[in-house]
Amino acid sequence: MEHVVFGRRRLGPGEPCYVIAEAGSNHNGHLPTALALIDAAAEAGADAVKFQVFRATRLYPTTAGVSDYLGRNESIFDIIAAMEMPYDWLPVLREHCRAREVDFLASAFDEESADQLAPFVDVCKIASYEMTHVPLIEHVARSGKPVIMSTGTATLEEVADSVAAFRSAGGQSLVLMQCTAAYPSPPEALNLRAIPTMAAAFGVPVGLSDHSRDPVIGPVAAVALGACTIEKHFTLSKRLPGPDHAFAVEPQELTAMIAAVRHAERTLGSGAKQVLGVEEELRAFARRSIFTIRAVAVGDAFTRDNVAVLRCGKNAPGLPPRDFPAVLGARAARALPPGVAVQESDCA
Repeated sequence: MEHVVFGRRRLGPGEPCYVIAEAGSNHNGHLPTALALIDAAAEAGADAVKFQVFRATRLYPTTAGVSDYLGRNESIFDIIAAMEMPYDWLPVLREHCRAREVDFLASAFDEESADQLAPFVDVCKIASYEMTHVPLIEHVARSGKPVIMSTGTATLEEVADSVAAFRSAGGQSLVLMQCTAAYPSPPEALNLRAIPTMAAAFGVPVGLSDHSRDPVIGPVAAVALGACTIEKHFTLSKRLPGPDHAFAVEPQELTAMIAAVRHAERTLGSGAKQVLGVEEELRAFARRSIFTIRAVAVGDAFTRDNVAVLRCGKNAPGLPPRDFPAVLGARAARALPPGVAVQESDCA
């Protein structure tokens, strides 16, 4: 599997999980709130903060109507228009991210927004609903920047088509994200086993864009399945108005999520099955050898009455348990007291 470099970070097998705090449009059109979201993400330990850059006229026709999911009697076009981020925020947000030592990312939903964003980001993000937008995929691929592509609502065949479009346009570095496009996503719908499926199918790092309410379960399970990056929507308060606040995690939950991801990473190890340093003492103490349980005179036959397979404790080890059948019936080459490990040289 290829590795992908995001600025100072390398993503892929064996590398720490790259945690993206998804601010999205939870700034509610208020620049100080956007800056506060960056502060909260940095304090929680995120690697990056991601916003969304779009224009309503490039997302929906004015006739798109009302979204049943949002439960608001208002045109989706008008809702999206009210959530637009001003382009002149981009350098301000990027600089604040630099000051807080987190990466600045944003999803671009159309070619113009991608071009406006390009000077300020090292990585391009394609959202789930845009992953079949081949002109946009080809446009960002030609930038030469690494691309993160979410795959919500897609089949494996559709993902393959999008990956092929990215590659055919000259795209090199790609990260896919397993995503369930439901807000919030029920835990049973996260389908985390799609992470290794896509990694095997496309040979690229795969992460999780998690829309479930729980701050820990999905991300930790994803890390166990090899996720290279975790993206999670967050907000300063679930009580704020707007479509994405209610299912987002709050700062203390984001902090708990990142701590859990880091703890989970430490449990994974190298993958090599070997004796670990923390096991050495008990390996020596509790592994079994063949011991005398009664005194044995020279020439006596070893039997179940005078030898047994026991744990070594502080004794030096002797013949291993697999040799017990061969020892039975052999004769003692020397006198042995009870409680000593039988060595190969003790058997005649």
